[in-house]
Amino acid sequence: MPMSQPATFVYARLNARLRPLDRAELYGDPLQEALEKSGVGEVTGGGTMQAQSGEIQYCGIDVDAYDLDRAVPLICGLLEQMGAPRGSRLEFEQDGVQREVAFGKLEGLAIYLNGTELKPEVYAESDVNHVWSEIERLMEGVGSIQSYWEGSAETALYLYGDSVNAMRERIAGFMDTYPLCERARYEVIA
Repeated sequence: MPMSQPATFVYARLNARLRPLDRAELYGDPLQEALEKSGVGEVTGGGTMQAQSGEIQYCGIDVDAYDLDRAVPLICGLLEQMGAPRGSRLEFEQDGVQREVAFGKLEGLAIYLNGTELKPEVYAESDVNHVWSEIERLMEGVGSIQSYWEGSAETALYLYGDSVNAMRERIAGFMDTYPLCERARYEVIA
């Protein structure tokens, strides 16, 4: 619902590796609902930046803000409450100057499951859905899986939570014993 003031384009760059549907469900749709209620802006789109491999690097949400002074802290606060990772930022122009406001609190951890170098029977007898549900169960209270990526040689699960170390500690025993997790690699992503 556009206000009488002209809209300012605001880009919420989320340091999150999310597929478009996950971005919309976790952040875009709830943000739109909150902005509608406040009357300070509206979500107008979103996007995903991918590496040459096709893996997601980050994603973003486009917002038209009608009251920039109220919209900026509201958007940052809402996205943090929704689980935005560290390293996220709001980008906009104000008074002819390009500005950035950092936000995000959660840490991120990517787990890359090896998809080509394990014994054939491991792939035949193991289930990535079991890996997902077991990680979610073990991380209850400290984090969750927000999205995933399937590449030609590996599958990535993107975990976000209060602490990378706490997430790794919670899942270590399972990761060390479940055959599909053999040769998994980890990368801190936020």
